[in-house]
Amino acid sequence: MKLLDKYILKNFIQNFLFGIFCFLIIFVIVDLFENLDRFIDKNVPVKIIIDYYIFFIPEILKLITPVGMLIASLFTISRFVNFSEFTAMKSAGISLFRYLMPILIFGIFITVLSIYFNGWIVPKTNTDKFIIERNYLDKNKILSNINNLNLQDASNKIITIGTVGENGKLCNNISIQIFNDSNLTQMTSRFDARQMIWDTVKKEWILKDYFKRLFSDNNLENLQFIKENRVSDITEIIKLNVEPDIIIKKNMKPEELNLSDFKAFIENMEKSGIDVSKAKVDYYSTISFPFANLITIIFGVSVSTNRRRSGAAIQFGMAVLVSFIYLGFVKISQVFGYNGSIPPLLTAWIANIVFLIISVNNFIKFHRI
Repeated sequence: MKLLDKYILKNFIQNFLFGIFCFLIIFVIVDLFENLDRFIDKNVPVKIIIDYYIFFIPEILKLITPVGMLIASLFTISRFVNFSEFTAMKSAGISLFRYLMPILIFGIFITVLSIYFNGWIVPKTNTDKFIIERNYLDKNKILSNINNLNLQDASNKIITIGTVGENGKLCNNISIQIFNDSNLTQMTSRFDARQMIWDTVKKEWILKDYFKRLFSDNNLENLQFIKENRVSDITEIIKLNVEPDIIIKKNMKPEELNLSDFKAFIENMEKSGIDVSKAKVDYYSTISFPFANLITIIFGVSVSTNRRRSGAAIQFGMAVLVSFIYLGFVKISQVFGYNGSIPPLLTAWIANIVFLIISVNNFIKFHRI
């Protein structure tokens, strides 16, 4: 049986690499033609263009790996069916599940590898790609100064920042408003500071040149000017959950954050009371998308073992059509997840769930489990 497993796996991997190569070339050529005028207008050196597409390749591989799995399933199984090899295997008493075992094991391996690849390798190369876009194409710019930032640091604490600079460690024109826990319409204190500076050693904010206002129940106000103080020494505030990383990463694209940083970013934003629905959808989607590799294998096997014969062109076209439908379904579901209509976790997995049901149904319908 080991010889048969090697034979099946060899054919599958060859078709998988063929599919990946074809779509990789298509993606690069289409993107090159789309950006060629920009490269020429900006006088981008050839070496930079080559580097750009080297950094772009991992993102393309992230998208087309499930497509490669689908093409490999269609081509490999169809070949065995058309040349009666599948019939011979069945006659030898080899069950369909045993026959598919090496392919499924390979699919699991690629899925696990893709989670790491998509979650850590792709964000790094995306950052390098965006650096080229920012420096040469004036795209995806990160603002050196962020203006008029409003954050809810806790259920009863709102922070308004006029401008942010120096990697988020220097803030100007800050207002911190604190409300009564039992009555959020009643402001208990307010701090208006000229500057707020991040202490990189003690990991806390320092307020400079600020007015401290305390409001009593009988509408009396106690006003005090203070030259400088640490937030931890101000009893009304004690701690601010907003940190420089949150401010800067909020201005970055999700594609630039690896899974570890993305998770920490979401947790910090939640502590700050910021809506994280969109960020959670993107985070969970990074984890769920690689599982499309297994689903496309099941779908490809269910279709290709059907007795009706079809040519390579039809199979290739079917792979493209199914891939576009899947990606379209993902994008549509993400819209509902971004606005909070669907929970982020369900949004990330709903496409996989729907296509898994369709794939299993086809498998049962066509192939006598």
